[in-house]
Amino acid sequence: MSSAAPPDTVTYCADLLRSHDFPRYAATLFVPAAERRALLALYAFNVEIVRVRDQVSQPLPGEIRFQWWTDLLAGHVHGSAEGNPVAAELLRAIRDFDLPVEPLSLLVDEHQFDLYNDPMPTTTALEGYLAATSSALFALAARIMAPPSDAAEHLARHAGLAQGIAQVIANLPRDAAHRQLFLPQQVLARHNCSMEDVFAGKDTPNLRAVLDQLTGEAQQHLATALSLLAELPTAARPAFLPLGLVRADLKRLAQPARNPFTPQPASRLRTLWTLWRASRSREFTK
Repeated sequence: MSSAAPPDTVTYCADLLRSHDFPRYAATLFVPAAERRALLALYAFNVEIVRVRDQVSQPLPGEIRFQWWTDLLAGHVHGSAEGNPVAAELLRAIRDFDLPVEPLSLLVDEHQFDLYNDPMPTTTALEGYLAATSSALFALAARIMAPPSDAAEHLARHAGLAQGIAQVIANLPRDAAHRQLFLPQQVLARHNCSMEDVFAGKDTPNLRAVLDQLTGEAQQHLATALSLLAELPTAARPAFLPLGLVRADLKRLAQPARNPFTPQPASRLRTLWTLWRASRSREFTK
């Protein structure tokens, strides 16, 4: 390992993550210190990318921010990177854990979709988006925890699809209010669900059918991911602890009486409890 960076950069990443992505922050509490620091950097980087959408009113400033990160990962940003705590910690994690840069750059590229109000066209397009974002984070986290393997990559794809679809459903109130649609148009058309009804916040039987289909697909990916955990060394499994939260989220999202346009975030205490139980379950310890 390299010499320790000033602790304020680590604290900055932890505070950023705790404020903007508490579930992933909480998941880092169950891993050893060195790996936790790298996970904090990885997840804080993701927060920086995801929240660009909320920090700009037009796509161009967002594209410029994304380009800075792309240049950083390509080695074209030098002095200014030292003043950015997330960039400094991310570069350290890349160096210390030999993380591949390509999936990080692809994650940035994929989130350019967030800057525009183009609807997600197909299920294949959504899966591609989630594979490059949610699945990539699982795969990189697994590389931090243990040597890379095909088994971990395979598991990461299914884990990311399960988590990502659950987030698409949970984020529907916010996305609809911004007239942004991550529900695939292909699935909406299959169930005769109008985009304008979604944007208007109408809880229709057609929308319920769309959400039921997506929930079912997420549950299948989750079941596959959990079944693959046994193929991983025990050291790698904490990277997939968020699957415990995905399982709880999907159970909550599948409740028949739930209004899909009413946000229902889990409490921080519930999040910690769910992760603690998962960390002690046979899936993650045997």
